[in-house]
Amino acid sequence: MSQDGVEVAGIPRVLSPSRLRPPANPIGDRIVLGAFSAAAWLVLLLVVALFISLTIAAWPAIKTIGLAAFRSTVWDPTSGKFGLLAFIYGTVVTSAIALLLAGPIGIGAALLLAEVAPRRLALPVAMLIELLAAVPSVVFGIWGLFVLAPVMRNIVEPALAHALGFLPLFQGYFYGVGMLTAGILLAIMILPTVSAISRDIFEAVPRDQREAMLALGATKWEMLTRAVIPYARSGIIGALVLALGRAIGEAMAVTMVIGNKPAISLSLFAPAYTLASVLANEFTEATGQQYLSVLIGIGSMLFVISMIVNVLARVLVRGASGPSRKRA
Repeated sequence: MSQDGVEVAGIPRVLSPSRLRPPANPIGDRIVLGAFSAAAWLVLLLVVALFISLTIAAWPAIKTIGLAAFRSTVWDPTSGKFGLLAFIYGTVVTSAIALLLAGPIGIGAALLLAEVAPRRLALPVAMLIELLAAVPSVVFGIWGLFVLAPVMRNIVEPALAHALGFLPLFQGYFYGVGMLTAGILLAIMILPTVSAISRDIFEAVPRDQREAMLALGATKWEMLTRAVIPYARSGIIGALVLALGRAIGEAMAVTMVIGNKPAISLSLFAPAYTLASVLANEFTEATGQQYLSVLIGIGSMLFVISMIVNVLARVLVRGASGPSRKRA
């Protein structure tokens, strides 16, 4: 056979590598690379422009109110009083409840789907869990208002008050709507985030980690708790942080079930407000320039918090999956 791939003496023709490689097109490569670079820079510029525009619009409120807004709980726009402490408190409490509920359930479901359940069962269950992420938040809000809130008012909250009423967290009137109801609804909404990311992290754990533990005589449970979970710890934390960002920024569903009362209460049954829900509930009432600037300032705060939380979560998830990529 000749060098250019011509068939000789019955030997099949084989094309040389130079003929298999398509002809180089430096102009086309530069155009594609330029288009991709422009798209990446456009996204970055949009984020920066959004942050700058929000900061400029919120600057009148930042200049006149300043840090005093973070120390006050009084929210009276007609009198020019804009205390944000109650909103921050409601945001922290509801997000903490959501994370405490969705974290163990989501991680447990991810372990089951990635390590224990057979594949024919794991795939449809995982698909059903991830479908929760596709449900619009307003649907969750309607379900929470007309289904979850009555259950909380008539069954769950009286039971908690009877069993744990000696604690200030479970005292007070049973409204149905409040911080506990909002936290439970947020837990349902962030459950797909925790489960899906944790499942991917568990599947990224190298197989030799599992086989080494089993070869030493460890049981299935010991293998999961001493080999899989410790290896994926940073990724699990990243999944929780990413879910926390979703819980902090959720507005519509929380607005419908939290009660919308700018007050601080130790009781989880009490109505409250969050930073996101005050935006969804009061943006139509912002008639004055200062009122509007305060709401935009709250939006800017949420924007910065969401950016920080998402970057931190991505770093943690990448740190967990990085070693497995290097080994592959």
